[in-house]
Parts: sequence; C-alpha cells; structure tokens
Amino acid sequence: MHKVILKPGKEKSLLRRHPWVFSGAIARVEGSPVVGDTVRIIAQDGRFLALAAYNPVSQISARVWDWREDTRIDAGFFRVKIATAIRMRDALLGKEPAGAVRLIHGESDGLPGLVADRYADVVAMQISSAGCHRWRDAIIAALNELTGARALYERSDSDVLELEGLQSRTGVVHGTLDPPQVEILENGARFRVDVARGHKTGFYLDQRDNRHFVGELAAGRDVLNCFCYTGAFTVHALAKGAKSVASVDSSADALQLAQEHVRMNGLPEDRCEWIDADVFPLLRKLRDQARQFDLIILDPPKFAPTPATAERAARGYKDINLLAFKLLRPGGLLATFSCSGGVSADLFRKIVAGAALDAGADAQMIGQFHAAPDHPVSLAFPEGEYLKGLLCRVA
Repeated sequence: MHKVILKPGKEKSLLRRHPWVFSGAIARVEGSPVVGDTVRIIAQDGRFLALAAYNPVSQISARVWDWREDTRIDAGFFRVKIATAIRMRDALLGKEPAGAVRLIHGESDGLPGLVADRYADVVAMQISSAGCHRWRDAIIAALNELTGARALYERSDSDVLELEGLQSRTGVVHGTLDPPQVEILENGARFRVDVARGHKTGFYLDQRDNRHFVGELAAGRDVLNCFCYTGAFTVHALAKGAKSVASVDSSADALQLAQEHVRMNGLPEDRCEWIDADVFPLLRKLRDQARQFDLIILDPPKFAPTPATAERAARGYKDINLLAFKLLRPGGLLATFSCSGGVSADLFRKIVAGAALDAGADAQMIGQFHAAPDHPVSLAFPEGEYLKGLLCRVA
C-alpha cells in the first residue's frame, strides 16, 4: 500500500484522532497514489498512524478512514460504517416513516466527505471528498440496501468540490423521483422538500429541535423571521400561537414555498407578512420605520466557511444582530444563529455581545442552540460543530 510520511512532529493531531492531514504536514509520499487511493499515514519515526483517502489536489491531502492497520477499506467497510450510523439514528430518534433525519454526518460518523439525509422514503446524499467519490458505487449500494428508500438522489454540488478537484454530480441514482419533491413531517408540521434544487440536500435538518423550541416561545408574540428560506421557523411559530410573523428572504421561490407550507398546515394566513428583500437593508428600513417585535430570528446562510474569512463574516454578523437588538421591544427575545464553520462559538458570542453593547441594549444570554442530535460532533473533530446559536433577552 502507498505510504504518506509525515514531517517530524506533525503526527500530534492524528494521535489525538483528528482525521485530517494537511499538505504542509507531509514530508514525502512513497508509491504513486492517485486521487482517492487508500494510503497508510506514517510518522517520521516509522509508526503507523492511520489509513486514509489521498488527494494531492486538496489542501487536506488525506482524510482518515480508520485508525487500525489491519482494516480492509473495501465495500464491506462502507456497509458497516453506514449501518452503524443508521442504527444510531434509529435508536436515538426512532423510525418515523414520514420524518426526516440525517443518516450520515461526515467525519463524525467516520465517513469524511459523505452526508446522507432521509426525507420520508427518499434519501439524498452528498459527496464532497475524493475518498468517498472513489467508493461512490459501494456507498450507493449500501444506502439502497440499508434504507430501503424508493429513490436515492445525489446532490454532490457543494462549493467545496472545486477545492477537492472534483466535478459536480446531481440526479437520481436509484429508483424514480418525479417531481423531485418529498413531503415530510417535522414535530407535527408538514413540509415539502425539493431535494433537487433546495439548499443543502433540500432542508435544514440541523435546526429541527431549535425550530420546535423557538416555536414554543412565539405564543402571543410579534415575530420577525429573517433569512426564512421556506418558512420552517414561521410555520412552527404560527402553530404555537404567534400573534404575527413577518418572514424575510431574498428568494421569491423560497417565499412562495413558505406560503404554501402555511396553507398546507392550515395556519392563519392573515397573521403572515411576506417580505422579498435583502435582510441587511431591510433591517435598517424597519429601524427607520420604528417597527418593533417581541421575537426575532436570525438564521443567515454561511458567512465564513473557513477561519480565513471570519473577520469579514464577523462584520456581517455584528451588523444584523445590532439592528435586531434595536428592533426588540422591552422583554423581547433574539434567537440568533451562525452556521459558519470559520466562526467559533466563542467568537460568535463575542460578536453578539459587541452588537448588544453598540445597540445600547441591556441583554442577557438565556440559552444556547446546537445542531440536532442526528448531527453528532466527534470530540476529536471540533470543526464538526458548525451550527451554534444564542437565545438573548433584552431588559
């Protein structure tokens, strides 16, 4: 088997079970591995460290498959990993036929570069690493066998593919799905998921528990839902008795589906306000109009995919949070989120605290948000904790 020999001292992160090897840590490569090949990662002193998928094109030159030298990386390996991940979700969340759940969560399930989400009887998968691309057929076969899905849809179209030197691939790889929309049930609410064109694999499953919790807080309140996408927070807020919900997004198509979700769930349309706008200038406009709300939800898209872009992202996060604090009535609540991997939870808290200070708001943090438990975080891979959020109250 091909070998990747590390520079002196560069084995430390792998000894802590961190699953990435960066290009700068490599002293030399023995053999002639090509993109996606399995290699043995070796310390400078000759110690075996891990089996990994090799990609000389990426800054992350190797992603660990397994820490045992005698493990065979073959189709059986992927079947076992996928079966283990699915069993964990079944034990944790049960099997709701119409429900939606993340079945595989990349590195945290020992499958770097693979995400698979189940929407009722359809599975959407996304490959973003050379190793999983190499074993794509085995992964598809295992998902088909283990999920019994009527259709498997590939959404390997993320921006990271370019960094990995991989081509985008989308479409049905098993079964039939026409049209590519699936109805799901989430905490009693119905939603229609577009697995072909929706964000990520079609829906933000990581926010499932947070939507339910924030919805409970909405009873009797005037709510502003920013970056509302297809209105999941809006639906849960209305279902729990929100007095009104103003929902903002820059996508007319997303807003149209959000309105359909309100109708599907038999919720009062007269309590809804739909605003097709960029959130940043819209918040300033609302401030100038002296609008006020009892609960504001900020769930923006990823501002900082890497730490290198964190400074620029911090300005954006501070701007929207500062304006949100200004729009809250006394006793109002702000549920604010970041899904940027490049912004740590500590940095995000500092940004929100700075925003409250500049807004002249006397604010308390009364809760924190994380991804739902079907999005586990390996203790050796803190980068997996990308979603973070704060619940703040103003005096």
